[in-house]
Amino acid sequence: MRNYLFGLIFLAGSLIMHNTNALGFGVASVNKGKSYLQESMVKVQLPAEGKLNIVKLIKVGDAIAAVSTDKIFYFEKSKWRMESIPGRWKTAGLDKSGKLWLGGMGKVLRVADMKELSLPAEEEKDTILSLLWINDKAMLVGTGRGVWQWNGTWQKMPDFGSFSVRQLIQGKGDELWAATNGGLFRKIAGGWVNLTYAVMSPGLGLNYFSLSAGLSSDAVYFGCQPAVGLISDKGDHQLFSGDDGLPVGPVTTIVPSGDNLWLGTPEGAICKLKGSWRYYAGKRWLDDNQVNDILVLEANRVWVATPAGINELRKTPLTLEQKAAYFEKRLNERHLHYGFASECRFKKLSDTTSFTHSSNDNDGLWTSIYLAAECFRYAVTGEKDAYDNAVRSFLAMEKLETVTPIGGFVARSYVSIDESTGEGGEWHVSADGKWKWKGDTSSDEIVGHMFAYPLFYDLVAKGEMKERVKGLVDRLMTHIVDHNFLLIDLDGIPTRWGVWTPDSLNSSKGWMYEKGINSLQILAFLKSASHVTQNPKYDKAYNFLVREHHYLDNMLVQKMFGPYEVNHSDDELSFLPYYTLLRYGKESPDKEVYSKSLERSWKAEEADRIPIWNYIASIGLGKGCGLEVAEEEMQQIPLDIRNWPMYNSQRWDIRKSAINDRFFKQQATKPIPTPERSISKWNSNTYQMDGGGDGLSEDDGAYFLLPYWMAKYHKLLD
Repeated sequence: MRNYLFGLIFLAGSLIMHNTNALGFGVASVNKGKSYLQESMVKVQLPAEGKLNIVKLIKVGDAIAAVSTDKIFYFEKSKWRMESIPGRWKTAGLDKSGKLWLGGMGKVLRVADMKELSLPAEEEKDTILSLLWINDKAMLVGTGRGVWQWNGTWQKMPDFGSFSVRQLIQGKGDELWAATNGGLFRKIAGGWVNLTYAVMSPGLGLNYFSLSAGLSSDAVYFGCQPAVGLISDKGDHQLFSGDDGLPVGPVTTIVPSGDNLWLGTPEGAICKLKGSWRYYAGKRWLDDNQVNDILVLEANRVWVATPAGINELRKTPLTLEQKAAYFEKRLNERHLHYGFASECRFKKLSDTTSFTHSSNDNDGLWTSIYLAAECFRYAVTGEKDAYDNAVRSFLAMEKLETVTPIGGFVARSYVSIDESTGEGGEWHVSADGKWKWKGDTSSDEIVGHMFAYPLFYDLVAKGEMKERVKGLVDRLMTHIVDHNFLLIDLDGIPTRWGVWTPDSLNSSKGWMYEKGINSLQILAFLKSASHVTQNPKYDKAYNFLVREHHYLDNMLVQKMFGPYEVNHSDDELSFLPYYTLLRYGKESPDKEVYSKSLERSWKAEEADRIPIWNYIASIGLGKGCGLEVAEEEMQQIPLDIRNWPMYNSQRWDIRKSAINDRFFKQQATKPIPTPERSISKWNSNTYQMDGGGDGLSEDDGAYFLLPYWMAKYHKLLD
């Protein structure tokens, strides 16, 4: 993975800066190109096929032994070798001489010479769950029905009765500990004591699953049904439950490592860092959520054993610039469909080299996001491929207008005449018979077009290309203005959402929700069209809407929240126009109203932790609006942006909101951490508990590229 990752990363040379603060706001930068630790997962490829249930990871001399139910895989000197050992092995451990022993159904096995020790006949069908050599002659084994000791012969330990003994460890000196379904046991000089009845909080229950020696000799970690804790002879005990940030449980594996505490559960892996927690679950991080064991290889590399094999969780030094290069390269390799920036769909989960594309309702909007990113990138770096990518994207979007027979009317998407369009949608054949284009175009599309085209005009287009974008903007906005601020489709009536007319926004109860946001949009369109075309008709139309129909008053309260429906998709359809309006209306006498509207919307959005809103608010308001949060979120966006299903509704640490979202789905009171929720652009609910798909689709990544290059252009990232 390391070679793969950095093979995709290239570093730009000296940066060529172009008018890097076009709006004239001097907002302080918070990033100096420093590196951070990027999390990623790579599947450890074992030398065998099929589902490999790895039950234990253990260091044996200079090798790592990965023990499965019937094999041992040894990793040494960067190579794997496999040894078949038939059985139903459940656990493993080392004796005092460092030799590996396996425990399974009714027996233990010393691997070096294949010496077996079978439990007494009455226990031959019992499974050994844990084994511990307490000295060079004596071994304890915990089973589903108690503890046996071997010191030449087997002896049943009466203290445990028929409890299931899940883990045995040795503390300082001769001190022993046992985690059972009947309590937490500790053996000190006077014998075994069930601490559950002696000193433990009754609220912890009887069910104990795991143990681990602490980093100091006088401390022991334990995992029980509702919590994980630390018992210290010095008295500085610790206890962590869902109230303290523990995501799920019970904790069945505990591995302290430096400042981190790694935990395994039946529902994923957990890392407790200083002051924070990370939860790794779902196929973005693990092939199976059942964690059997964890082995820390080094500070930033951890192996997690599951019934499906081994996953390596790693943290690699990376800069945001390198991350942008990674997404850029991947987008150009597998996310282009007729020049559109498009998600791709893999044919198999295990193969990312074979994929397909299909049309999307918002091909124009999503491609405009990438086009704008490349415009900013070209302005910052002057790199030829940024210019080429921007031109390619513009040409794809330009065709959305020329493929239709209506001047200024843009299609949602188009495909070749012989390509399937799936089910639904208003599809038409182009005049030349070579294409099918999709009508009923949404306001979403116009937001994208009118956000990206002025940037392309300002920062990229030259000569004849500049005239082409100017003409396109003029045709598009002439169509809207001349049709009373409506987007008129092939059937001669407005599209479902292409409505900005005062007759609807100010007079129809059916447009109460869109009154503010659509007023904002059309004012932004008109300001940018006036800038690009220098046609006075757009200033006249702007003044008509503002002076006679109160569109400034409308946009002051554009963000709906509180008792009203909260549509996160509309946030995208407002913040992009905010950027456009403030960029091209910075000399307007109405600028104070723009800022008031943006300030109100930003306050409503601040908690959502969506970096591009932070950047647009910072640029538009001329002050830092959560720049540190934006940087952190940019770092936390995963490299793996497939639509894996991600579930969080089972978590203990997340407070559920009493009010469901607009789709009646459960949501949290705070945003789900970015690495732990499903992938979306910025038009989805960051509070949604569960989401995602089948893992076969991958986002194009432009939702990272635009905020990154916008922030670079405006010197928010230096």
